[in-house]
Amino acid sequence: MKPSRKFEDLVELVAILRKECPWDRKQTHESIKDNLIEEAYEAIEALDDRDFGEFKKELGDLLLHVVFHSRMATETKTFDIGDVIYTLMEKLIRRHPHVFGDTVVDGEEQVSENWENIKLREGKKSTLDGLPAQLPALIRAQRMQEKASNVGFDWPEWKLAWEKLDEELQEFRQALENGDQDKLSDEFGDVLFSLVNVSRYFELNAEDSLRKTNTKFEYRFRYIEQKLKEQDKALKDSSLEEMDAYWNEAKKLS
Repeated sequence: MKPSRKFEDLVELVAILRKECPWDRKQTHESIKDNLIEEAYEAIEALDDRDFGEFKKELGDLLLHVVFHSRMATETKTFDIGDVIYTLMEKLIRRHPHVFGDTVVDGEEQVSENWENIKLREGKKSTLDGLPAQLPALIRAQRMQEKASNVGFDWPEWKLAWEKLDEELQEFRQALENGDQDKLSDEFGDVLFSLVNVSRYFELNAEDSLRKTNTKFEYRFRYIEQKLKEQDKALKDSSLEEMDAYWNEAKKLS
């Protein structure tokens, strides 16, 4: 078999692997579910790096998981790849009545509002349904806030959201001063949630912003380690002032 651009050839290739490769044949939905998450994060990393060659490969890995899971479901007569495609297309058509129906919208905000209302008519019990508990907390906080905003539960302007952040910061500081350890975690969570809320008003992605800061910190810290290693010194044998000087060097270089 040779590589091609045809989707049906990929489906056939996976079917062959399931029959003839001992490793592929052994897999179950459960055994590779964590790999699906891993591939999604690898795709995000490639996109953040603007490495579109790698991004293309990672999207292929994600597509492989869709086809692989669908093949396993076909073998147990649960569903097949055609069912996956049909279900997706039916949902997209139903949730875009402004494209495939007579609904008129004024802009993207009304599209989002209609989307949430349609989901509720489909049987969702809450606007917040559909957000997995396993999502990273920052992503889940922002998505919950966006969904609530789509149905009108939101501050009218960013300054009011900032006032709420100030309030939560004061409550967190009060818990610190009172030595109230039980309340400290709750108040800190409220601060983070409010900070995420403020970020939305400026179209910032909280998860992306923190990921970039993590990358920045990692680069600068590794720079400190490398500079000290060149002097045959360990971190524990160096002063904070020395490490801070290298930190500032790294800042200038980046």
